[in-house]
Amino acid sequence: MKGSKLIAMISVFALVGLVVAPGSAVAEERIIIDGSTTVGPIAKAFAEYYMSKNKDVNITVSESGSGNGAKSLINGMCHVADMSRFMKDKEFAAAVKKGRTPVAHVVAIDGIVMVVHPSNPVKGFTVAQVRDIYMGRITNWKDLGGPNVEIVMISRDTNSGTYETFEKLVMKKKKIYEKAEYVGSNGAIRQRVQSTPASIGYIGLGFVDRSVKALEIDGIVPDMNTISSGIYPIARPLFMFTDGYPKLGTHLHRFITLHLSPRGQEIIEEIGFIPVTRY
Repeated sequence: MKGSKLIAMISVFALVGLVVAPGSAVAEERIIIDGSTTVGPIAKAFAEYYMSKNKDVNITVSESGSGNGAKSLINGMCHVADMSRFMKDKEFAAAVKKGRTPVAHVVAIDGIVMVVHPSNPVKGFTVAQVRDIYMGRITNWKDLGGPNVEIVMISRDTNSGTYETFEKLVMKKKKIYEKAEYVGSNGAIRQRVQSTPASIGYIGLGFVDRSVKALEIDGIVPDMNTISSGIYPIARPLFMFTDGYPKLGTHLHRFITLHLSPRGQEIIEEIGFIPVTRY
């Protein structure tokens, strides 16, 4: 019995990535990150940069969605939960019940951009028109100045923070049309839209490239200036959550505050998001 307990304890220590004392066989600290596919590129870029400067640190990043990131932090399976939405009350309650104290770190600002195939002549919509499309009230592009073809609606999966932000800011809690397709990441929406001329989808600003066409919303072009100024109507902060505020001077503290450094801000802009210092 004692032996099995010892093995279980060792397994838990390995999972949470405790620092091993210098001079032992392994002197490497682990930081485990899980969650949002939107925040994922920031976390990966930060991890690559941080590990290049700190050879004794190993950082792993998984992208299982904001909801799963919250679950991982609550269950002690990660040090950092990437989330493209704020943690829900029920998630906070579950964390507190397990003795954890989620602390939010706003690492960047993002806009949710409506995208279509580059061949689509439509330039933009109002928020109300986007809602009508995703409710199934508008089903043909000809009703919006486009070709006479049925609209193919692409949405993020319901466990996504991007989906929940879209549901709140655009859908106003109205149900999305049953014919909508659901995919698991920003990249998957972009790929589906670029290969499907009749499609429409929504992705984070950092995922917009020339393979898709970004639409104006309420006459406003989504870019760093309109989003950071609050003019663009579909915008949100991006978060990294930790269990409590990390101890000052630790690798976790230095990593979680990287977004406030000049290099961290450059990385965020390079990826296509907006640094909090510009907001």
